[in-house]
Amino acid sequence: MYSEWRTLHLVLKNDQGHTSVLHSYPESVGRDVANAVVRPLGQALNAPSSAASESILKTDKEVKWTMEVICYGLTLPLEGDTVKYCVDVYTDWMMALVGHKDSIPQPVLREPNMYIQIILKHLQNVFVPRPDQMMSQIRLCLQVLRAVQKLARDSLLIARETWEVLLLFLLQINDTLLAAPTVAASIADSLAEKLMGVLFEVWLLACTRCFPTPPYWKTAKEMVANWRHHPAVVEQWSKAICALTSRLLRFSYGPSFPPFKVPEEDASLIPAEMDNECVTQTWFRFLHMLSNPVDLSNPSIIGTTPKFQEQFLNGNGASQEINQYACLKQLPHIFFKAMRGVSCLVDAFLGISRPRSDSAPPTPVNRLSMPQNASTNTTPPHSRRHRAVTVNKTTVKTSTSVAAHGAKMQHQPSSTSPLSSPNQTSSEPRPLPAPMRPKVNSILNLFGSWLFDAALVHCRLQNGVNRDSSMTAMTTQAAVEFRRKGSQMSTDTMVSSTVFEAAEFPENYEAGRAEACGTLCRIFCSKKTGEEILPAYLSRFYMALVQGLQIGDFICHPVLASIILNSPPLFCCDLKGINVVVPYFISALETILPDRELSKFKNYVNPTELRRSSIHILLSLLPLPHHFGTLRSEVLLEGKFSNDDSLGSDKPVTFLSLKLRLVNILIGALQTETDPNNTQMILGAMLNIVQDSAFLEATGNQVEMIENNLLKSHSRTNSGISTASGNSTEPTTPDSERPAQALLRDYDTAAGLLMRSIHLVTQRLNSQWRPDMSISLAALELLSGLAKVKVGIDSSDRKRAVSSVCTYIVYQCSRPAPLHSRDLHSMIVAAFQCLCVWLTEHPDMLNEKDCLKEVLEIVELGISGSKSKNPELQEVRYKGDKEPNPASMRVKDAAEATLTCIMQLLGAFPPPSGPASPCSLVNEMTLITYSRLPTVSKYSFRYFVLDNSVILAMLEQPLGNEQNNPSPSITVLIRGMSGRHAWSMQLCHLPRAARANQRMFIPEPRPEPNNYVGIKYNVKHRPFPEEVDKIPFVKADLSIPDLHEIVNEELEERHDKLKQGMAKQISYETGLDHQKEEELNKRSYPDPVTECKPPSPAQEFQTARLLLSHFGFLSLEALKEPANSRLPPHLIALDSHMPGFFEDIGYLDLLPCRPFDTVFIFYMKAGQKTGHEILKNVESSKNVQPHFLEFLLSLGWPVDVGKHPGWTGHVSTSWSINCSGETEQQEQEEMPPADDTGGSIFNGEKKVLYYADALTEIAFIVPSAVDSQTDSVEHNTSDVDADSNMDLLPGILKQPLTLELFPTHVENLSSAQRHSPTSRTKKLPQGRVVPPMGPETKVAVVWLEQYDDLENFPLPDLAAETSTGIETTTNSSTSIRNSLPEKEFPVIFIHPLYTGLFRVKVHGASGKFNMVIPLVDGMVVSRRALGFLVRQTVINICRRKRLESDSYNTPHVRRKQKITDIVNKYRNRQLEPEFYTSLFHDVGLKSCTP
Repeated sequence: MYSEWRTLHLVLKNDQGHTSVLHSYPESVGRDVANAVVRPLGQALNAPSSAASESILKTDKEVKWTMEVICYGLTLPLEGDTVKYCVDVYTDWMMALVGHKDSIPQPVLREPNMYIQIILKHLQNVFVPRPDQMMSQIRLCLQVLRAVQKLARDSLLIARETWEVLLLFLLQINDTLLAAPTVAASIADSLAEKLMGVLFEVWLLACTRCFPTPPYWKTAKEMVANWRHHPAVVEQWSKAICALTSRLLRFSYGPSFPPFKVPEEDASLIPAEMDNECVTQTWFRFLHMLSNPVDLSNPSIIGTTPKFQEQFLNGNGASQEINQYACLKQLPHIFFKAMRGVSCLVDAFLGISRPRSDSAPPTPVNRLSMPQNASTNTTPPHSRRHRAVTVNKTTVKTSTSVAAHGAKMQHQPSSTSPLSSPNQTSSEPRPLPAPMRPKVNSILNLFGSWLFDAALVHCRLQNGVNRDSSMTAMTTQAAVEFRRKGSQMSTDTMVSSTVFEAAEFPENYEAGRAEACGTLCRIFCSKKTGEEILPAYLSRFYMALVQGLQIGDFICHPVLASIILNSPPLFCCDLKGINVVVPYFISALETILPDRELSKFKNYVNPTELRRSSIHILLSLLPLPHHFGTLRSEVLLEGKFSNDDSLGSDKPVTFLSLKLRLVNILIGALQTETDPNNTQMILGAMLNIVQDSAFLEATGNQVEMIENNLLKSHSRTNSGISTASGNSTEPTTPDSERPAQALLRDYDTAAGLLMRSIHLVTQRLNSQWRPDMSISLAALELLSGLAKVKVGIDSSDRKRAVSSVCTYIVYQCSRPAPLHSRDLHSMIVAAFQCLCVWLTEHPDMLNEKDCLKEVLEIVELGISGSKSKNPELQEVRYKGDKEPNPASMRVKDAAEATLTCIMQLLGAFPPPSGPASPCSLVNEMTLITYSRLPTVSKYSFRYFVLDNSVILAMLEQPLGNEQNNPSPSITVLIRGMSGRHAWSMQLCHLPRAARANQRMFIPEPRPEPNNYVGIKYNVKHRPFPEEVDKIPFVKADLSIPDLHEIVNEELEERHDKLKQGMAKQISYETGLDHQKEEELNKRSYPDPVTECKPPSPAQEFQTARLLLSHFGFLSLEALKEPANSRLPPHLIALDSHMPGFFEDIGYLDLLPCRPFDTVFIFYMKAGQKTGHEILKNVESSKNVQPHFLEFLLSLGWPVDVGKHPGWTGHVSTSWSINCSGETEQQEQEEMPPADDTGGSIFNGEKKVLYYADALTEIAFIVPSAVDSQTDSVEHNTSDVDADSNMDLLPGILKQPLTLELFPTHVENLSSAQRHSPTSRTKKLPQGRVVPPMGPETKVAVVWLEQYDDLENFPLPDLAAETSTGIETTTNSSTSIRNSLPEKEFPVIFIHPLYTGLFRVKVHGASGKFNMVIPLVDGMVVSRRALGFLVRQTVINICRRKRLESDSYNTPHVRRKQKITDIVNKYRNRQLEPEFYTSLFHDVGLKSCTP
């Protein structure tokens, strides 16, 4: 910087201002004169203030003569008070520039600058070392330094010449004390901190008031370079440069840039009046005042300064070696401090600094306490290689420390214990670099040369050449005289002229090197999207990584740990050529993750944090083999893509060949991990790799993974699984006993990975993971995800998963009562949910008897609290004998939901109506619409309740679809806890085959008549036989006279008349007989009038009565109230004529049968910050990336909001049936062409993306901007559609009903939603009551073109677009009036990388349920698996949200409660006779209802 300027070394050398005339006299003369002259002056100053008087010196001549004497007095030995009096007088006179004092001579007050310049030169004599009187000299030196400090601070009259003399004075005294090799407990060692502190403070004051000229800066730089063997030099430099940087950043980047906070003590070093330009100039000069800090790693440079050479040459000949100086043994410690200071500056520029309350350094490689007594160490250098270095633990490197701890560190013992336990896990999140940070090239232009050199300190490449540039910068003339220790450096490229063997301090320098490597990793990880980095920087960085990640005979543990800790996002930053170092990172991960103890790293870092960073890197490496496949690397670094040395380094191996190593690392990490957060990350990665493999095979793009038997030569030991990295031969996993070929077959296919994952997870779920809630939930989520992987595996593996979940539930339920808590019950509920997923995805599992028995026993355990069959007691307790004692009501509800799933959903999903609704889409209005009878109305239904849990709506009238032969038929709407189902029932007396052949009952026919009956005889029939006439009469027979005997004329007349009447009658009857006979002869046979026929089948039936009777519900016992119970009878009739009945039935139908979730998807272009800009992106496909549209369609399928019976993202349009299709054609005409949309078509107005399975449903909405011109039209259309969907509840429309706690919907809207021009407020149809839905479960998914923009995502501005209508509903205990708080609104950020992969960031999850899998922070996923993993993560986030909520009830519980409410309100309280009578009456008659 000042190469063309001369230094002031000659000026200082030739300056004799510190000498006196008395030096020409004999020593005794000068001593006597000084003692005599100075004593009165000193005593006058030290006298009490009352006796103090004016100075006895009145003229310039007197003052100058006295100063000559004082100058000599300052060189005297410290016996007596002479030197002290001299110092007292001079420090008193120096205050002439500060203020007027009587004790100061008038000549000094008149010309203070001239005299003070002389005084400063004289005071140099105080700092000449006096070894025998060190303590007294230290006190005098401190007195002078305090006076100089006060002079510079308080005086406003200092002239430029005085400033220059002052600066030269400070440089001179520092050089006098600090340039020579330090001796333990010397004055230099004691004063170094104060000397450097005063120098830098005065220098900064001079920069403000009288900026030093270039010669002064150049002189200071060269002198400081000679003092760097003192720790205080680097510490004070670090404090000053950090304070300057804090001021520099404040005005350079503005108030929005994260402030670089330093302690007030350090910040006060920078004068408040220093302007911005002065700060800038001073900062750059101070930055380079230390010269190249990498020189500190080379004793040959530090030990060849003039003072070192002078002392060496003046020593005892060659016996005194430079490397025996104790001060050089501190160089590793000083080197680390220097690199830590540079690291602080880099972090400040990156904007990732935060204040720290403790004195921990900012680096993950913790502060090393270097041995201060290294000079007494007799351990040979080759034996010191693996000696542990004491370190102080700190948390993840996320912030810079205050750079002020340096001054305190030298007072710490050399073997200080860590600040906190190395096993302590830090939950402190890793902050992102500031969006306004400078480019990587800019930071490297400032610090790159230092950092790259420091990162390669003492590194040797393949040819053994030491690449440390500082090692080549030594002077050869100084090296000629020094003894070498057999350096092995190549002589063809550099001269073997090292003063020290590089291995002399092999491990100590690793701390500074690790700091540099970690800083470089943070710099490159801060690369912005699309930012270009110079290839030279990239190549040097990759070389530093290759050297730092070397895994061989000697592993540099601090460097390796620092690189891993600071590189989690390294493979997510689109660095060009970064995949070249993939094999090196894999080797490093194989060293770290399968090692359970990490004993070699415990001294440097927190093992948990190291493993976490390693897992982050593993997450970003896992998709590479599948993504790049058979792609080969064109760049070969020592053949690292090959695991087999026999292949040679000239045969590159494909990325696919790395898959086995990565999977083995993943499995090894899972088997050795104990930290809950780390374990959850591994579990998420497992689902990622299994699902990706399954999709790859399903698409038919599976490539042959073993090419030419290449991989068969790989041994299992190369994976790092069979042996731990700590030179241990003990196997860490059972896999070590399995042959490599079997393992290859295991992991070659998705089925093998799936099977292995199930085995690993189920084994640990019922062992070490059982007590931990977070790991248990993640493991159950992983098992649920694995159940959905469409890969064929053996049924025994599926049964293993189900059985392990059942065993887990049994264990948790059987834990002692004091351990039962809400968290424990949440774990049990999650296990039941996992069980449901497996059963619904693989319903055929229950075809096996043992599996069905085990599942039903677990359901029984959950509902009743115990199993009926206890294998220990060998007895069976029946249901009626057991006292219900479930673990909790939540557990009971979860078990009931599982039972409902088994009975209702298995084998019946999706229904014919589609997956949008597990219920029937038929209700009363549908049946009325399709009934042929005009008299059918909603009052034609009979309503009964069975067992207080099922509402039956029976329609006895035919629907018009019966056959010609009517049979007893009934249509029943069954509303239960699981939903609404429609059944059409018919009473059948004949089997189906007979019904097909015979349409109605026909009796057997009569035989045909035969008129030929043989001979017909005319026989006169007699009433009595002929023998009667032969019997003689007796008197009695003659007692009744004959008629003619008693006839007279009168009787004769009557008798004739009677005869005539009888003749007529006989004639008439004979005619009738003839007529009848003729008619009979004419009549057909048989006579249809008289013939006996069977009755025809009944045409009308009271089918409701028949059905209830056949099912046994019409018994007297069923109608009676149960004894000693508050439950209603088994059968209850409901009165549908009571007001509000149909409204409550409609309310019940609105209660969903499955949990429902909502996802809002936003597209954020680079640089956008406002919500309106983001919403307008999706209006056209030209504004979004093609992969975004592909991603949308991978989440779900499009559905029309108006015709969709499921969840649509808003309660006003969800779960609607009987949709009107009259305007369907018009709507299609109004729909914009789908090809031109960027996703806005799925904004929830007309269409949404929808996904549903048997257990959940999700609506994916892409909010878009609303045109103010069409806003009102859209609102009207929405209202019409919503009204048309409300045919289900015509009774509600007659009277406006509102929520009790929320009279108007508008009042519940947040102010942002009310006034936002882009918000689309959906109104509920008039009278539609929204049932309470529990906690609001919604997630935002943000597609980021530029990753750094996630800090600018305006989530509060877009909150109005995420309304689901649930905000206005009430819960049992709380009311959720507003949207979720921002911190509780989960957001999944997706950033597409240039490689075609996707980087994921999950934000907003908090509390005990914070980490949800499979997507975790820093994960990289493939394009194939992205949609599935996002959807699965959303499902898991929302499930955990419901688990956490105190007010959430499962859908079947909410429906059951509503059914109970309906029973209590509308129960038809009839006596048994009245009830039976009503069954025989038509349902519409009022007489039936008392």
